Amino acid sequence: MSTISTPAAPGSFRYQLASFWSDFSASRGALVGLIFIVFILLVALFAPWVAPHDPAMQDRAALLVPPVWHAEGSWNYILGTDAVGRDILSRLIFGARYSLSISAMVVVISMGVGIFLGLLAGYFRGWIETVITRVMDVVLAFPSLLLALGLVAILSPGLTSAMIAIALVQLPYFVRLTRAAVIGEKNREYVIASRLSGAGHLRLMFNTLLPNCMAPLIVQATLSFSTAILDIAALGFLGMGVQPPTPEWGAMLANAREFMGSAYWAVTFPGLIILLTVLMINLMGDGLRDALDPKMKRS
Repeated sequence: MSTISTPAAPGSFRYQLASFWSDFSASRGALVGLIFIVFILLVALFAPWVAPHDPAMQDRAALLVPPVWHAEGSWNYILGTDAVGRDILSRLIFGARYSLSISAMVVVISMGVGIFLGLLAGYFRGWIETVITRVMDVVLAFPSLLLALGLVAILSPGLTSAMIAIALVQLPYFVRLTRAAVIGEKNREYVIASRLSGAGHLRLMFNTLLPNCMAPLIVQATLSFSTAILDIAALGFLGMGVQPPTPEWGAMLANAREFMGSAYWAVTFPGLIILLTVLMINLMGDGLRDALDPKMKRS
């Protein structure tokens, strides 16, 4: 006997999920971005099995070998090699691991701390709000890359220093967004009802207010992810981020900049993968914005 699936009841999780996917998939750019990011994540996850070579392996007999479509190219090195004979394709694949994982950690740190500070500022107001917002204004007063460079220089160049610096640069956006959302929600009926029922401050902040403020924060997290990739690449390019011989996209650009005229592939492919990844994340972020906040849909 065949079964007839019943439509999801309005307000149920299944209904909300279907509505979200309907709004998200209405944007072709968002779908393309999602497919590309899922592909990059899978490649990064299975890098040891996908990459044709060890990213640190140097072949002294294959220095600056061009891509396979050139007459001098080789199928052993599909996208060519760099100045010390390392396979560019393998380094791009392993570089995705570093760039994406560092960016994810940056967003988790900045979003977690930013939400906490934003909840405090928006809920309690008064001197707590003044102190937090003034500190965030000071952070925003500095150019983001300059501030990140200064922090890395103080903490010493490296992976951990780059993560801390970029997380601090991204922090004010989450603080201000959370604060504004909490201020807009705290006087609504459902919050007043929870307060009258005996809910304490922590329950009101984290159980009542925060879930209703998450939509814009999720969109901001997506956009911050792409910004973090750019900042990490910039620090790596300047020699202040991930240190050699780690295969990171920005560091690959830095190592190949002197061969820009004679070996274009050593510069082009790392730059192209950074461009595509950031573009696709931004497209996906636009789709999330449209799906999570219908009032912001583009005409």
